[in-house]
Amino acid sequence: MLRVDHIDTFYGTSHILHEVTLEVGDGELVAVLGRNGAGKTTLLRSITGVNPPSAGRIELAGIDIVRMKSHRRNHLGISYVPQGRQIIPDISVAENIRVAMLGKGMNGRKVPDFVFDYFPALRDIVGRKGGVLSGGQQQQLAIARALVQEPKLLLLDEPTEGLQPSVVEEIQEIIKRIMRERKVSVLLVEQRLEFVRDITQRFAILESGRITMQGNVAELTDSVVRKHLQV
Repeated sequence: MLRVDHIDTFYGTSHILHEVTLEVGDGELVAVLGRNGAGKTTLLRSITGVNPPSAGRIELAGIDIVRMKSHRRNHLGISYVPQGRQIIPDISVAENIRVAMLGKGMNGRKVPDFVFDYFPALRDIVGRKGGVLSGGQQQQLAIARALVQEPKLLLLDEPTEGLQPSVVEEIQEIIKRIMRERKVSVLLVEQRLEFVRDITQRFAILESGRITMQGNVAELTDSVVRKHLQV
């Protein structure tokens, strides 16, 4: 589904990503791990086109997208749930979702019923403004906004950040169900190792903008964590 091939990405004159290469297969979930400042969010933003790489290649389902604008990548099937959720605070849950639908040309449509199937908690607060929602409600809304765009590839940037354990478990089961039922591939940036070990097929570790290890999740041992991830 996704192939990132030797990309280099800069912020101004700062070289953030160095020849990063990874793949996400059809229906696969791959986690990207790393210490703060390793370049994880930059990788996702490179894939979406917000911070396009200066060198290398990115393919979605065999199509070279590295020179495409962000909106074209979105139309081809990439949806992004950013760190911090970025809910629009002054409009309702329903309006937040409809804004996401407008981005894919779905003008005038009501919120699809499947949103409330996956996120039943949103049904009772559909008229509530985004800014007054709890962290868990905002995260569900952020994933719902991405899902209504009918993605082939879902990019999730720290979806469990700041959430209590019971909500983390709920988000975990929702992601599993979405992948199973909607055949979505997922690239996940995440800090919670228990979450990663439970939900992921493969992982990659970024250190100072370089991939230093990739493997099956069974290889994410405590010794690997101590060597590559602990501060």
